[in-house]
Amino acid sequence: MSDNLKFVQGNEACAEAALYAGLDFYAGYPITPSSEITEYLAYRLPQIGGKFLQMEDEIASLCAIIGASLTGRKVMTATSGPGFSLMQEALGYAIMAEIPCVIVDVQRGGPSTGLPTHGSQADVNQARWGTHGDHAIIALTASNHQDVFSITVEAFNLAEIYRTPVILLLDELIAHMRERIVIPEPGKIPLVDRLKTSVKEGV
Repeated sequence: MSDNLKFVQGNEACAEAALYAGLDFYAGYPITPSSEITEYLAYRLPQIGGKFLQMEDEIASLCAIIGASLTGRKVMTATSGPGFSLMQEALGYAIMAEIPCVIVDVQRGGPSTGLPTHGSQADVNQARWGTHGDHAIIALTASNHQDVFSITVEAFNLAEIYRTPVILLLDELIAHMRERIVIPEPGKIPLVDRLKTSVKEGV
């Protein structure tokens, strides 16, 4: 079997794609059904020299990646349902301040604490209109695990191109189901990196 062929959960595909895209800082707080992303990156990210922070709640998670993004790092957090609700104020700040970051919302059923082990696609309106004020937002979703991989990489690219938070909407079914994916060779999917400041005159 090829080293590039993997049999993984959707959450694991998302985490591997984030690493492929250049993720080097992750802050998160475990919440079903997104917890596997946090658990996976807790051991994978330090292996490649990245930074992982276990935060005290979802508000702190988003604030932490906002701060890390301002230092030039590629950043991500993952959450679900009530955790995504808690992130809305900081999300509005990141939109206003044009701070690139990726937020994965693994959707689950029901309002409030809801149904943690049931799938849902009910957060689309919250992704678009969750934070107050008039603003643009990029929200992406996936229909299978290979899609999860490619769209996660695209989320990082769009965040860098447009200097904005990008929301990746998954759901409990994709998150926990296992499928085969092929991880492309490094460089096969073009990556967009942060523009670096320069001391050269006029740059």
